[in-house]
Amino acid sequence: MACVKLGSKTDAFQRKGQAWFCTTGLPSDIVVEVGEMSFHFHKFPLLSRSGVMERLIAEASEEGEEKCCINLPDFPGGAKTFELMAKFCYGVKLELTASNVVYLRCAAEHLEMTEEYGEGNLIMQTETFLNQVVLRNWKDSLKALQTCDDILPQADALNITKRCIDSLAMKASTDPNLFGWPILEHGGPMQSPGGSVLWNGISTGARPKHSSSDWWYEDASTLSLTLYKRLIAVMESRGVRQEIIAGSLTYYAKKYLPGLNRRQGSTESSNRLAPVVLGARPSEEDQRVLLEEIDKSVPMQKGLVPTKVLFGLLRTAMILKTSPSCISNIEKRIGMQLDQATLEDLLMPSFSYSMETLYNVDCVQRILEHFLAMDQITGGASPPCSVDDGRLIGSPSLTPITMVAKLIDGYLAEVAPDTNLKLPKFQALAASVPDYARPLDDGLYRAIDIYLKAHPWLAESDREQLCRLMDCQKLSLEACTHAAQNERLPLRVIVQVLFFEQLQLRTSIAGCFLVSDNLDGSRQLRSGFAGSTEGGWTNAVRENQVLKVGMDNMRMRVSELEKECTNMRQEIEKLGRVKVSSTWSNVSKKFGLKIKSQMCSAQESSVSNQNNGSGKIEKVKERRGKDKKTV
Repeated sequence: MACVKLGSKTDAFQRKGQAWFCTTGLPSDIVVEVGEMSFHFHKFPLLSRSGVMERLIAEASEEGEEKCCINLPDFPGGAKTFELMAKFCYGVKLELTASNVVYLRCAAEHLEMTEEYGEGNLIMQTETFLNQVVLRNWKDSLKALQTCDDILPQADALNITKRCIDSLAMKASTDPNLFGWPILEHGGPMQSPGGSVLWNGISTGARPKHSSSDWWYEDASTLSLTLYKRLIAVMESRGVRQEIIAGSLTYYAKKYLPGLNRRQGSTESSNRLAPVVLGARPSEEDQRVLLEEIDKSVPMQKGLVPTKVLFGLLRTAMILKTSPSCISNIEKRIGMQLDQATLEDLLMPSFSYSMETLYNVDCVQRILEHFLAMDQITGGASPPCSVDDGRLIGSPSLTPITMVAKLIDGYLAEVAPDTNLKLPKFQALAASVPDYARPLDDGLYRAIDIYLKAHPWLAESDREQLCRLMDCQKLSLEACTHAAQNERLPLRVIVQVLFFEQLQLRTSIAGCFLVSDNLDGSRQLRSGFAGSTEGGWTNAVRENQVLKVGMDNMRMRVSELEKECTNMRQEIEKLGRVKVSSTWSNVSKKFGLKIKSQMCSAQESSVSNQNNGSGKIEKVKERRGKDKKTV
């Protein structure tokens, strides 16, 4: 820290308890009381440097007192600063530093220590040191600004606070790699004018290490909230990027809100706030004020603050019971970038006294609504162009909402075991996700199945209503197989699953035959080009063998699937006779003939396809025999 030495005399002051005495040998003729301290000094050194002391001593002398007593209430900097001021008046050695220059400057102004009362008076000395030394150095400017907290009104009146803030803002908004001064002032090596490192005044040729744009975060976080806000405001006015401002605010929040570091496992010391404003240990009120101020300072823009930090702020805001507007703003910020969240982020405990549910489902519902509203504004919520075989075909802008749909389905599966979670709340959250956002409904089916298992007392009508949330056509074959054997599902849903499973099987079989036809055509084309050469004949034989094996495997797979469907249908019929015979009779009357006809048609088509496949193989054998004769 830079300093300037004033005075030349040795220290002639001595302290005894709560009193200071001058040991020059002359008896003191004035007592100055500053706070709880009393100073037994002499009149002439004081009145010769201060206009205020001259008037006060004159007034006391008119009253006829031999030893006048003067009281200085609200003296800037207190007794410690008055001691330094008295040393200056007596010509005693003292050091002018960034830690005391603001106090001495305000004290000199308070006592009118101008050039009229002696050349090189305290006002001129402190002003020169401030302008030529302190404000040109980052560390000294920061230290001087920190001392302004104690005497903020006086420092503001003398424009000291603004000058320190402007100096810091200018240095923080300048690219640190251009001049190298931040590295020098952070205790780095001395540099030559060309930028190389100096050792004993000799250039080593080495270049200093470059600094990142966040080098000033730690230093700025040592400021009180009042001064920090003013520094950030000036930096914004100087055009500093919003990403840098938001990064500094995030750093400040992590440092002074213990809840954030506790959640993220940070090892930083975060059990204190700026001591000038908030004390050694922050109270809940201090943290609440800090969080609300940070929320007001961070711009409402996507991606400025990491999603995990936003969730930490939201949890802390709920615990501290900040204003509803603060909680709503944080929820909106999360909603803007919900696609970047994780399942762990969404699992926020419910902090209400009622403790209706284990997790705060209402908060997730509001965050999802904010995301969907923003998605519509940005044009990312347009319906897909088409759906092909359960897969979404559309623009890449649907990727975020698809990710959010998967995230919400995972969240529903996590909160479903909560027995206190009401059905309408579960349904509302599941139904909030648009249908086109889910390429498959497997995740939603899993969540519904878990909810039904945890709530076995639900009525049949409620179960059917809950199952309407999922689309059986968008279930994979694995999910269909599980659902067809799931006793927790309503019977009507099981029938629908079986029906659509049959459709999927038919579609898959038809696709396989189409592929085999294409392979057969391509083989014929390649064999025609190959002619009667030995290599072409070898390739044709190999392809025929592969095709034959593939067709045999397909026949076996179709047979197995048909057996499984028949067994499932028999089990469902048995289950229907035992539990709900009347319901099954009604269902069979309405849907029995139709399902039977569909299954029969599926079997007929599979048999015909098999016959066609065998006929194709016979034709291949005939052509192969002709080729042999030709050879």
